[in-house]
Amino acid sequence: MSMRLLWIQAVGFLGTVLFFLSYQCRSSQKLFRVQFVSYLCYTVHLLLLGAVTGGISYVLNTVRSLCLSSTSRFLKSKWVCGLLCVLQVAALACTWSGWWSVLPVAANIAATIGGYTYRARTIRMVGLCVNSPLWIAYDIVVGSWAGILDEAVSMASMLLSIVRYDWKNLQ
Repeated sequence: MSMRLLWIQAVGFLGTVLFFLSYQCRSSQKLFRVQFVSYLCYTVHLLLLGAVTGGISYVLNTVRSLCLSSTSRFLKSKWVCGLLCVLQVAALACTWSGWWSVLPVAANIAATIGGYTYRARTIRMVGLCVNSPLWIAYDIVVGSWAGILDEAVSMASMLLSIVRYDWKNLQ
């Protein structure tokens, strides 16, 4: 294994650590801010692996996190949610490299819609049932070890936050 591949995976592993920590934030706004930095790491990681659809999808995740953590009513509006979903589909059309290209886009559309509900329960359920499983499948195809670990750890972190805060206390 080359040193270059190890560095690429290390960038992804940094994103994994940050994403795990994001679900330990009680407020959705802080969660989105920590995820912003995590998404930047993953964007670089996936683009260096040559997984362009995933990399561009993470750019849109980064934008989504900025919007969701903003104080601007417009950036938190359903219009922006819809725009982000349309941009995901446009990214898919521009970066198509096979059936697996659909996986991160479908995952991110679900996560975007879930995030724009601003309900911690919905955000976590979308993550557990849709977003993470689709990203795991994509990460296997493109060879992102960090991505596979990230999604497994993220699922564990979401479950831990449900136990830690109690399902009924998550807003």
